[in-house]
Amino acid sequence: MLFPLTVVVFAAALLLLAMSGWYAARSRLLDDRLLLVAAVLELGVLVQAVVALAHLGSVPGDKAETATFAAYAITLPFLPPAAIFLALKEKTRWSMGVAAVAAFAVAVMTARLQQIWNLGG
Repeated sequence: MLFPLTVVVFAAALLLLAMSGWYAARSRLLDDRLLLVAAVLELGVLVQAVVALAHLGSVPGDKAETATFAAYAITLPFLPPAAIFLALKEKTRWSMGVAAVAAFAVAVMTARLQQIWNLGG
């Protein structure tokens, strides 16, 4: 795994989490700024998934860790678009809550990917 990429994805997820939480607290709906942060996050997650799956054979640990690593790498790219789709369709403050939860999930799963990768190091 590329540690700088992990940091960028983690930071983008935290920014999306903070912005979504702020929007939910202020009863604001999705706007272009939030979409831009989500797009940057999605781009980072896609690159991270490609890198992770390309190096799947060199994941340290047992097969369970490798399976977890692969599952997280495959699942991560689906979270931001799903949350943004729901935020576009649902025009309430809870749509921003969904985006915040998805951003939190991306941050946690990204940290776990890096943790699994660092098992051998």
